[in-house]
Amino acid sequence: MVEENQGGPFDIDAFLASLTQAPGVYRMLDGKGEVLYVGKAKNLKSRVSSYFRSKQLPIKTAALVQRIQRVEVTVTLSEIEALLLEQTLIKEYRPPFNILLRDDKSYPYIFLSDEEWPRLAYHRGPKKAKGRYFGPYPSSLAVRETLNLLEKMFQLRQCDNAFFRNRQRPCLKQQIQRCTAPCVGLVSAEDYAEQVRMTVLFLEGKSNQIAEEIAAKMEQAAATLEFERAATLRNQLTAIRRVQEQQYVDGEGGDMDVFGIAIAEGVACFQVVFVRAGRVLGSKSYFEPAYGVGDGTDEHQDVLTEFISNYFLGNITRDVPEDVYLPHKIGFAESVEKSIRERYHRHFRFVYRLASNRSGWARLAARNAEENLESHLANKRTQWQKHQSLQEQLRMASLPQRLECFDISHTSGEHPVASCVVFDLNGPRRSDYRRFNIRDIQPGDDYAAIEQAVFRRYQKCVDQHQPLPDLILIDGGKGQLGRAVIALEKIGVGSERLLAIAKGHTRKAGLETLFTVARPLGFSLPRDCGASLLLQQIRDEAHRFAITGHRGQRLKARVRSSVEDLPGVGPVRRKRLLNHFGGLSALRSASQEEIAKVKGISSKLAEEIYEALHGT
Repeated sequence: MVEENQGGPFDIDAFLASLTQAPGVYRMLDGKGEVLYVGKAKNLKSRVSSYFRSKQLPIKTAALVQRIQRVEVTVTLSEIEALLLEQTLIKEYRPPFNILLRDDKSYPYIFLSDEEWPRLAYHRGPKKAKGRYFGPYPSSLAVRETLNLLEKMFQLRQCDNAFFRNRQRPCLKQQIQRCTAPCVGLVSAEDYAEQVRMTVLFLEGKSNQIAEEIAAKMEQAAATLEFERAATLRNQLTAIRRVQEQQYVDGEGGDMDVFGIAIAEGVACFQVVFVRAGRVLGSKSYFEPAYGVGDGTDEHQDVLTEFISNYFLGNITRDVPEDVYLPHKIGFAESVEKSIRERYHRHFRFVYRLASNRSGWARLAARNAEENLESHLANKRTQWQKHQSLQEQLRMASLPQRLECFDISHTSGEHPVASCVVFDLNGPRRSDYRRFNIRDIQPGDDYAAIEQAVFRRYQKCVDQHQPLPDLILIDGGKGQLGRAVIALEKIGVGSERLLAIAKGHTRKAGLETLFTVARPLGFSLPRDCGASLLLQQIRDEAHRFAITGHRGQRLKARVRSSVEDLPGVGPVRRKRLLNHFGGLSALRSASQEEIAKVKGISSKLAEEIYEALHGT
């Protein structure tokens, strides 16, 4: 069923009077036909009516309602169909008023390989390799901290297999007691397997069992006068006790994702605490707009319902525990549970109460949500004030909401890279950052590099009908500004939005000279005003991003292996050669017969490779 707006105002009363009470999905559109919001409902008439008849809508929800010019409705046979259709439409239209989890990605794990000498490694992505995966962890930092701790306590190898197979003497990690050096046989298979078993117990959260075993071994070693071994075991025991104090909440076992929520000023913070085997692995925050239609608990329920549906049924495949704690009961709870069970093929349920010995997890999630939201809003207010200051200082007609800044980085003209960073009212939008490898210019010609980068960036925006930024910043002086003007004129875009930032004579922050087309002689801003601080922040970020890109290009060119120039050797064979021999040095030392043993290398090709490597 579709309600059309035939040129006149949207007739809300007529639409609601004819609206069905069946379950389904509704799409709210603006005057241009763009989808603003997609929602689901058990009762379409009741749900959609709440947007237009409630007198106490949150500010941002009221802003949504004011833009609605048409509502389209799709009736479904069940709540589950409505839930799944909603997720499909959100993925297709990416509505600006829906929770989209734009910056979300798969979580990292710790991987323990299934080999003769197992290795510990950081892992993100599909779980194809044979072995065990422990996690998920909330961030890369959490994984690396855990790997560092395990390296100290149990000394399992973390090197890749190519490095491991080609060692002839212990590496530095053995000397600093971070590895037992199984590569050169300094540890027996039995002792190494015991350390693997201890590692698995630790990652499964059974550190009490480990502590008891190590304590018993320490006493036995002391009784037999093996004092060095006893000291090593004592250090392991101390490290495990310290971890127990830091990472346990009430010491209760079990796997669970614990959610907390806080809402203020139209923003919701969703906090996820990851508990595996009773151990808190860490937490992660999501900040999303709160477009609930009720107030108090109802508002929390509305936004939590949408977030949970998107979190578990969106594009990302997650490691889902059997129990997930929610601070409020969500709508469509049974349908969401059933859909999650079908997608992940496992038992699953939402719980809304925790036993007293687990309630610490819920308090932890709630407190983190409140504190992180407060910090987020404080930063947002600061950013808003800086943008207001920029509007006043530059005498702009409206608040600049999106700013983009360009910078060029090269070394004596070698491998020039242009960066484009993006800032909005929330700060950096790293997902919108872009880099451009500059080509076909004279080495060191920064003017031509700026012109090329600006042209390539905004030609694509015009071709794809994307909105242009309110202000385009150029790191440079009048010369760079003039070439950026030429680039925009080629595209047919006005140059009034350009601003060049030239460093002062002392190159100190706050003493920059600014240039625009309307003010070509240059001007300065007060050092301590919000506008000056914002421009410094954006320029420094563009500089950092450009340097990072340039270093990557320069390193890639300088470490290019001569293996890439071998005849008949593509990416697959190159990888097999390096993995088999462990590096270019070992490959150079190999005989023709040894090269021919590599999978995919024939005798004739081995002869050609050998001749190419030795110049014969």
